[in-house]
This record gives sequence, C-alpha cells and structure tokens, in this order.
Amino acid sequence: MNNFAEGVPPEFSWLNDLNQRQREAVTAGDGPVLVIAGAGTGKTKTLAYRVARLVCRGFDPGRIMLLTFTRRAAEEMIRRANVIVRIAQPETSAQASRIWGGTFHAVANRLLRVYSKTIGLEESFTVLDQADAEDLMNVIRHERGLSEKDKRFPRKATCLAIYSRSVNSSDPLDHILKTYFPWCQDWKEELKGLFRGYVDAKHARNVLDYDDLLLFWYHLLGDEDMAKRIDASFDHILVDEYQDTNRLQAGILKRMRRINKNIMVVGDDAQSIYSFRAADVRNILDFPKQFPGTKQITLEQNYRSRQPILDATNRIISLARKRFSKDLWSTRGGQQKPLLVTCEREEDQTDYVVRRILEHYEQGIPLRRQAVLFRVGYWSDHLEVELSRRKIPFHKYGGLKFLEAAHVKDLLSYLRILENPRDQLAWSRVLNLIDGIGPALAARGFAFVKDHGFDPRVIGQFTVPKASEESIRRLGELFNELASGGESRVPLGGQIEQIRLFYEPILMKVYENPEPRLGDLDQMEHIAGRYRSRSKFLTDLTLDPPTSTADFAGVPTLDDDWLTLSTIHSAKGCEWDVVYLIHATDGILPSDLATGDAEQIEEERRLLYVACTRAKDWLYVLFPLRYYHRKHQLGDGHGYAQLTRFIPKQIAQFFDQGAVAGRDEEEIAEKPPHLKDIRKSIRSMWE
Repeated sequence: MNNFAEGVPPEFSWLNDLNQRQREAVTAGDGPVLVIAGAGTGKTKTLAYRVARLVCRGFDPGRIMLLTFTRRAAEEMIRRANVIVRIAQPETSAQASRIWGGTFHAVANRLLRVYSKTIGLEESFTVLDQADAEDLMNVIRHERGLSEKDKRFPRKATCLAIYSRSVNSSDPLDHILKTYFPWCQDWKEELKGLFRGYVDAKHARNVLDYDDLLLFWYHLLGDEDMAKRIDASFDHILVDEYQDTNRLQAGILKRMRRINKNIMVVGDDAQSIYSFRAADVRNILDFPKQFPGTKQITLEQNYRSRQPILDATNRIISLARKRFSKDLWSTRGGQQKPLLVTCEREEDQTDYVVRRILEHYEQGIPLRRQAVLFRVGYWSDHLEVELSRRKIPFHKYGGLKFLEAAHVKDLLSYLRILENPRDQLAWSRVLNLIDGIGPALAARGFAFVKDHGFDPRVIGQFTVPKASEESIRRLGELFNELASGGESRVPLGGQIEQIRLFYEPILMKVYENPEPRLGDLDQMEHIAGRYRSRSKFLTDLTLDPPTSTADFAGVPTLDDDWLTLSTIHSAKGCEWDVVYLIHATDGILPSDLATGDAEQIEEERRLLYVACTRAKDWLYVLFPLRYYHRKHQLGDGHGYAQLTRFIPKQIAQFFDQGAVAGRDEEEIAEKPPHLKDIRKSIRSMWE
C-alpha cells in the first residue's frame, strides 16, 4: 500500500476520465507532492479523484485530512469522491464522508476539542467572531486607559488587525508596525501590553478567536510526543489553494508531517492575491525546500478559456519575477482576441460596458453569465448608477455578512451563554437588550452570575430597577428551562424556538423594519434543525457563516437574471462567459498604495492575471484616460491616466485594441456644421 503510482490497473479504469497530468497527480506515490494547478485546469476534480484513489486503495477515510479554504469546497470534493468510490467499488463499505475535511480553522476546532485537556482548555470553549473579538479588544483598550491618551491611539479594529497579522505571519511586532501600520509605531509598548491583556481576557472567559484556533494547533504540535501521536493519526494530508496559506498554517503542516511525509498541496503561485490576510506566496514557492524529495506536477490544460485569452494571460504572468513556469493551453480555439479599450472618460467607459452587456444579452448570453470586475468596490459607483437608470438588474458582491447583523448576534448570544456561561460579551449583549439595564448594571449582572458559579439560571434573582424586574425574571426562567434539562431534553431547534419567544418582542421594539429580521431568525431555526449539538452549531456558524442577511437585501425583484459586479478578490474561483475589467489604469491596478514595494507590485500583477483568467469566451480590459481625484465630492480636479504597466507593448499585441470617442464629441459630430469665423471674433477683442 506504500506506492501505487505504477500504471492504471483495469479496476481503476475510471482514472481514464483524467488527462495525463491529472492522472499523474492522482496516482502519485508516497511522500510530498506539489501540484501547480493553473487557472481552469481542474484542480477540484484532481483532488476529488486523489481522495477516491486513496479510499479505493484501502486507506481508512478517517485517517485522511483534506484542508480547504471554504467548507463548501471540502464538501464538494468529498461528495465527488464518494460518487467515484461507489462506482469503482460498489461492494465497499468505505465512505469518503468520514474524511477529516474542512477549513484550517474548522479542523483546528475539531482537534482542539479532542485534545483540550492536554493544553489546558475547557472543552466548552466558544469561538469569537470578528466583531466580538474587536469588542473584547476594545474592553481591554478602555481598561488600560488607552482610549484616554492625548494622541490618537489605534481603534479596536486596527488593534485586532495588527494582532492578527502578527500571529498569522509570524513576523515580529516591530516589522508589522513599520511595514503595514507605520502611524502606530510610537505605540509599540502599549500595544504589547494591550495584546497581553487581550490574551488573558480570552483565557478568563474561556473563548478563542479565529487566530487562536491556528495558534493553539501549532503549539499543540510543539510537544514532540503529542506531535507524534497526531502525525500517526493521519496517513495522508491534502491541501487545496496552498498559495493562500500564511506562515502559521505552513508551520502547522510542517509539524504535522515530521515523520509521515505523505502530503499533497495543490495551488497556483500566479493566483496568490491575499497578502492583506497574511497569505505568503513563498509558502508554495519554497515547498520543495521545506519538504525535500518533493515530486512536482504541473497542470496546464485549461478547460475554461478560449486560446486567444490564454495567449494574453500567459504573457501577462510571464513577466513575474518569481514563479513556477507553466503555459496554459486549451482545445477551445477561436479567433477573437481579448479587447483592450481606451476611453476618454469614466462616463464613456460606463457607456461602452453597458452597450456591450446588452449586445451580448441579445446574442443569447444571459446577464448572469456576464461579470464586471474592478480593483476595489467604489470604482463601480458610476456604473451602478447607470445600470439602475437603464433597469439592468445586478448583484454586487461584498457588504455585511450574516453574523454582522445585530439581531443575529443577539439570538446567538443566548446560545453562547448556555454553552459557555463565562462568556462576558454574550452576557453584556443579552442584558443590555433589557429596558432599564445599561453597561454598568450589565457588568454587575455578570459579576452576580460569576459569584454563583457561572450558573446562568441565577440571573432571574439579580436585583434590577422595577422597570426591568419582569424581563429579568423571564430571562431566568428561560435559562432555567434550557440549562436544567440540557441538550438531550430540548433539541437545538426547540431551544431556538424558546429563545425566540423571549427575544422577538425585544426585536420588534429595538429594531426598525423587523419583518426581514424575523426571516433571518427563521433561517437560523431551520439551519439548527440539522444539528444535534449546540456546540457544533455555534462553531459552524461562526467559522463558516451564511454570506448574506435579508436585513441588508435590496429592493425585492422578480427578475431571475442579473449581472455580476465584483471585486477581483471576490471573483477568484469563479468564471463567466463574458468578463469586463474596468479601470485597468496605473495607480488603480497596480494600486498607488502598492507601488512602493516590489512584492506588492508582483501581487498586483497576479490580480490582473486572476481577473483575466475568469473569462471563458470574451474578455474586455478597459481604462479611461481621465479620472477624478475626489470621486465622492463635487470637484473638477482630475488627471490623465496610463494603461496598467502590466500590459506593455509586447503584451498589448495579444489584444485587439480600440479607442472610444467621448460621448459629447460623438454628439457634436452628429450635428450639422455651423461655421463661424472664430478667429475674427477673437481678434476683435483687442481692437
């Protein structure tokens, strides 16, 4: 069972569904394997077949770990693998669904609950989402008097961002401040003290943040005996999107494979675009050094784009300073090159894009198979106004997520108290919702619960103003009902139903537009019905929340077709028949904030590459010559832009190039001439 790379036996004829390079990756033997998977080359299919191959060869699915960057990706790969296993070996009882699959954070949470006692964690720990982590940071910030400084001290979100980048990048605080937060350098010692207080506060409340999940996993593996035990628990580790890992994640994988070297990572250095999340492209570039004896396989057959688009994108990325060499190719031919369109003004760019969208729509390409991409969200403002004016429906990706909605956080706080009564932030949120209770009284309420052994049922006995007595009594009854019987007596769906009976009158009073918010609570109750464990429900919802909430939805529409507007970062992993990349100008792509650093410039080049490789049949790259310095003010200050430096002359020849006249000039040209001796009039001014 140690090596199964020799040929494709008859019983594995299903591997013939793969091309030669994919099959080579799927049947690779033991030891470290690096798969460089170019855009659109079928990496998901390759990983799914690799999992199926391992299961069919007799490896226990429970001893295979599959790490991805979204839960959905892991579920899709495992689902495909299950289908393949049932076809290849219908008599087997092995189920790929038993694989340890999920995101780094989800797998870390699962491991930490198994080994919690070993590392001094209580098994009932809860996980803070981003907003709650910021709030806790702010509590410590106030306690240490940092909000009362004469000079501006970083706000809570900035403090957490500094802390998180330092943890995930493994860089010292000095470097983090100098490189990413230079205005905060004078506060280094105060920040160190703040972060120590933040760590202590999490420990006292039995909570972890996202970064702790990885940090605890890393340090758990720091113990040699424990590392050997966990290493021996997994025969194979597979990692997707390895170019998006940070140094802490790479360190975890290195410690996980101290003895057993069976690890396969799949990724594309040319699509590493998340350095703002501390992702480090050097992880994939240096993988062969970190794991000596690595077998490297490159997937180059593209199943998405037509060859003329690949000709252009191959040239764009060929100018990268450090990269794995690859040349994507496709059996999908075609004569239409991507179009490079120069516009006089942003208005002309918008007009051109809208006209082309409608033309393609009339040619039979639905709006949902077309997308407009941009470097940052506000560069689509002008386009959004025009799309609305012309009644063209669109969805823009971004904005508030489900767990950032106040009413969702409210409901979850009741569950968090039941799961971890030491969670002071949850207590503060629940108590502050009651009329007559403010922050100071809520803090005393938490102290009262603490003095009674963190039993949530005693809150009904807490002394409050007369206006709050009925509500605090009913809150105590709620916790008495749910905490006394435990989860075995009241299913999770029933727990949420009882919490809603208590909470809905508060919601109706506190929030405007309550109806869509009630719909979100319906959604939560429906989701909870699939869970037996409150802990699992809270963890999954925190680590992999729904992406939207009805509270922040736009005006309802019955139209089932819409155009996609998206930042390039949000578009990664997607594809459309037609892609329009707007504002491809120097100063925007690359961003002027990135031009002082060679590594950041290289990442901006990769952003352009990612945007262009989303297109299947048509690609438009547009840039307006004139742009305004103050987009959201009524000013006329503007400058003239240049095409992005990432498409120099030698690459521009792989595009069809065209210029678009300004709209005003077109209108003037259509009018009949009315000649006048202008020079004579000007001379007369001086007579």
